[in-house]
Amino acid sequence: MKHTISVLVENEFGVLSRISGLFSGRGFNIESLSVAPTLDPDTSRMTIVTRGDDRILEQINKQLNKLISTIKVVDFTGEEFVERELALIKVATESESRAEVLRIVDIFRAKVVDVTARSYTVEITGAPAKVDALLELLRPMGIKEIVRSGPVVLGRGMKGVAG
Repeated sequence: MKHTISVLVENEFGVLSRISGLFSGRGFNIESLSVAPTLDPDTSRMTIVTRGDDRILEQINKQLNKLISTIKVVDFTGEEFVERELALIKVATESESRAEVLRIVDIFRAKVVDVTARSYTVEITGAPAKVDALLELLRPMGIKEIVRSGPVVLGRGMKGVAG
């Protein structure tokens, strides 16, 4: 099962290593990890996406809460949340495919952020499913390179992690 976990931590040396160690020590792969400071520069928010057994993830959540540098942990599994991801996609463009790429980009409300004689670099922000859908349509055009940020999340309404 997919788990999306938000962790509010003290912004200090070694926190990322300790938290990732909890996952690797139990044989869990972190599919994506995003870390950035919050409104308070002394705290950071980590968004971790992983897949695995609910029972073991429950143990990881408990151990995350025990770390001195952890302020709050929220597992959004089964909860409502807003999820967004950023992707940059470099697409090969020959003269006959340039207009088609622009039409697809426009439909997804993405934008072209770089143009060369042989490629477009497209930026898209949205739910991971939206990014996946754009990739599927651009794949036949010849995707040269992709970079994805991984999702960041906030709980809907008042649910979530303060900071």
